[in-house]
Amino acid sequence: MLKILVPTIMLLPMAWTIPFHQLWPTALLYSLTIAFMSLTWLKTTTEAGWAFLSPYMATDPLSTPLLVLTCWLLPLMILASQNHMSAEPQNRQRTYISLLTSLQIFLIMAFGATEMIMFYLMFEATLIPTLIIITRWGNQAERLNAGTYFLFYTLAGSLPLLIALLLLQNSAGTLSLLTLQYKTPMQLFTYADKLWWTSCLLAFLVKTPLYGIHLWLPKAHVEAPIAGSMILAAVLLKLGGYGMIRIMSLLEPLSKELCYPFLIFALWGVIMTASTCLRQPDLKSLIAYSSVSHMGLVTAGILIQTPWGLTGALILMIAHGLTSSALFCLANTNYERTHSRTMILARGLQTAIPLMTTWWFIASLANLGLPPLPNLMGELMIITALFNWSKWTLLFTGAGTLITASYSLYMFLVTQQGPLPPHIIALDPTHSREHLLMALHLIPLLLLITKPELLWGWTA
Repeated sequence: MLKILVPTIMLLPMAWTIPFHQLWPTALLYSLTIAFMSLTWLKTTTEAGWAFLSPYMATDPLSTPLLVLTCWLLPLMILASQNHMSAEPQNRQRTYISLLTSLQIFLIMAFGATEMIMFYLMFEATLIPTLIIITRWGNQAERLNAGTYFLFYTLAGSLPLLIALLLLQNSAGTLSLLTLQYKTPMQLFTYADKLWWTSCLLAFLVKTPLYGIHLWLPKAHVEAPIAGSMILAAVLLKLGGYGMIRIMSLLEPLSKELCYPFLIFALWGVIMTASTCLRQPDLKSLIAYSSVSHMGLVTAGILIQTPWGLTGALILMIAHGLTSSALFCLANTNYERTHSRTMILARGLQTAIPLMTTWWFIASLANLGLPPLPNLMGELMIITALFNWSKWTLLFTGAGTLITASYSLYMFLVTQQGPLPPHIIALDPTHSREHLLMALHLIPLLLLITKPELLWGWTA
């Protein structure tokens, strides 16, 4: 565990001491080395259970894919940010890299934590760097508004979780994930117990986000710089899903009755947010709403508490992390050339930058769940698990899948096909940096087709 965490922490002094002209290449190479080292976590000797144990941190088949995704994303964020940060003063560029690094440190400690309180602290700590990135380097004037939404939604959701964890500590005597799983199930009958159940899940449902408490997400995504959008879509939303999977096993007897309203919200949200995508003029906003739609499926898969549902949720979380991050990068390459996120103003780009269209095509197909990509594996497992749980869910998931395919193709056709608008006179050619960035997103996604058991978690 420390062989990844210590080098990541050492990125901070490196960002401030290295000569300025070597800053970006060195940070990229260093973080890419850490990302490749993190792949060793995937090879565990134990069949089912904890590995790489230390007093406070460990990995198991559930946290390993998320940890590797976290490490994989830092070099990609550094690659994506290089162009729009080049005009900034030196100190701001160094601060930016430090913030991205600190975000990775907090996330590794959150996913690797064996104590629930440590997980909670790191879960909250990720808020600070993200907030600074959104409010300082955001694109438009509304970024402060977006930061306020992000801060207050997350805090309002997570304070009840702290109280719930302290109550659990009192009744169970421990908050260690290693021992909590062997605790006898609690008899939860009273209204206070139901409140406790809700407060345990609320923080994670806000973070995931559940439809109805999702309003912070499109704002934060649209206003954040490219690295902020990438880390939000790829990893921070997954913190919510991971926390739910971890804590659901403790809430068992009550979940059968109390999960219905949340399930209905999640499934209704799949249709509603996907429908919003169909008439969305803003490219980044469209990708952000599609994230809410996909995470609604993940939430539903986790809440029904079946092995298939959990496996599908984990697979879809990883696949969606890579896909939506890739889509945000593509939207950013368009934005850097046309300086507009409005789809009507920047369309027909296939004639100008044809190779980017290939990446758009692969990412759009991954977003709609083309077989045999992991996105489809995850969606199919969740849909099957939900169908076995109740036949009526097929109406929601079927409609959601249909609309997802529609808006993904709509996004691809509007941005790439057709004639170039007359106001676009000259576009920069694509850079090898951008193609490397897209390859590092989509090649892992394609490779996971060959070995999906890396993502199955302990349910298989």
